Amino acid sequence: MVVAVGLWAFEPWRLFTSSEVDEALPTVAAASPVAGSPSPSPSYDAGAGAPSEPEPEPEPELVELSAGPFEDAEHGTTGRARVIELADGSRFLRLEDLATSDGPDLHVWLSDAPSGGSWGSYDDGRYLRLGELKATNGNQNYEIPADADLRGLTTAVIWCDRFNVAFGTAPLS
Repeated sequence: MVVAVGLWAFEPWRLFTSSEVDEALPTVAAASPVAGSPSPSPSYDAGAGAPSEPEPEPEPELVELSAGPFEDAEHGTTGRARVIELADGSRFLRLEDLATSDGPDLHVWLSDAPSGGSWGSYDDGRYLRLGELKATNGNQNYEIPADADLRGLTTAVIWCDRFNVAFGTAPLS
């Protein structure tokens, strides 16, 4: 019975498993045409003698609000965290080249605790839950709620809810 509970709680096989995702940088969603509305027609260049396709709009730029490299906490973690804002005002936490251990109940947070502190301290103050960790390796995006106040949230955290420990943290400056 004790072994079964230990296996359930610690999931030791996760020491040997990993997952990978490679999400593109987020972009502002293009407004989709209303049903029944005409699509843009090709323009006509009198000098060329043939209609030309409309010019594609350039990708809107994003602004990096803060960023920092991941540091080990309870588990080895590498990569980079970036808070970015798109032209429409939407904000994302982007994890790039992330590599961390697998574990039970892993989540991504922003916290007011300084990076590099005690691995159990990141839930002691103010924090913002952004969702479950999508994969242990790769590039991934987490949307930050529009009404979230990011002032003072200076650390990105890979957090294990089951054991209340940080796997890795990144100072955001």
